[in-house]
Amino acid sequence: MLRTGLVTCALLGVVATAAGCGGVPGGAVATIEGEAISRESFDHWLAVLARSGGRADAELPKPPAYEACISEKRAAAKGGAKLTDAQAKEQCRREYHALRDQALQLLISFRWIEGEAEERGISVEDADVRESFEQLKRQSFPEDADYRKFLTASGQTEQDLLMRVRYDMLSNKIREQVTKGKEEVAEARIAEYYKANRGRFAEPERRDLQVVVTRTRAKAEQALAALAAGRSWASVAREYSIDRTTRARAGKLPAVRRGEQPKALDRAIFDAAKGTISGPVKAPAGYYVFEVTRTQAAHRQTLEQARPTIEQLLAAEGQQKALEGYLDEFRREWRAKTECGEGYVTADCKNGPEVAERTAAAGSG
Repeated sequence: MLRTGLVTCALLGVVATAAGCGGVPGGAVATIEGEAISRESFDHWLAVLARSGGRADAELPKPPAYEACISEKRAAAKGGAKLTDAQAKEQCRREYHALRDQALQLLISFRWIEGEAEERGISVEDADVRESFEQLKRQSFPEDADYRKFLTASGQTEQDLLMRVRYDMLSNKIREQVTKGKEEVAEARIAEYYKANRGRFAEPERRDLQVVVTRTRAKAEQALAALAAGRSWASVAREYSIDRTTRARAGKLPAVRRGEQPKALDRAIFDAAKGTISGPVKAPAGYYVFEVTRTQAAHRQTLEQARPTIEQLLAAEGQQKALEGYLDEFRREWRAKTECGEGYVTADCKNGPEVAERTAAAGSG
């Protein structure tokens, strides 16, 4: 398979093999369409993933004996629960297999995305990759020293990070191509959805309020008296209210829906006459003094009002359905082209166990 492979070869340590020869050559952990993923590359990403899992200073489990890992675990268990060599070895084995599967999935997904992008005529420019990388770098690491510290701690190189950005960009372009046009929704479908789901577009009665919330009834009575004397809600809220959000908004609490407040407060709000100061009303948050400034009766959105919401929902469903169908096909196709060496066989390999789980390789890079 023809590759735009200078970057891939440099970063992943590809071992060139003749396509179609079959089998996994020495020094490789897997082949995809006859192109090898090197053990050197696997070992590198195994160490990176171990560091990301909090094992920066720990011995990597090394099969089949796991000697260093067993010694480390036995030492860590001193003074605590007794740990036999067999128990320690089983822990090491499980840890290794989890890391192994993650590293292989990452490396295999890189190759699958690369191959899929080539088949679809999709590419990204090195300059665009660099620009995206630099933007992410500035957001995450304002100081260069922090960036260098991250590289050391994670075990990654800048080329590793550029590669991950590259594959993320390719993944996004593949997803855009797969879902293109699926966002178009026929008017008949919108009307049908509205008819079948009219209850979803019912809007309960709502009221806009101005409120002051106090810890004690005495403070609430003082606030009530100040308002009755003609002071503004803004000044009374600043002096008495313990609710930071409404205090910062001059006491305003908009669009309170019937049924969303504690029972006694909800009843008081929706029984109150507009423009009348009411309270104090006791609620879990404190004592409320309030005035209803605007009312809106319960109603149902019309089809025209609901159309943007329905259209967005159905478009998202169409795109998701297209993507899910594509991912099933994507995984079947590329799994059939992937052969893994002994000791490196996972569910992503055609010679490995089949699983029902859908890979997210082309979904997120």
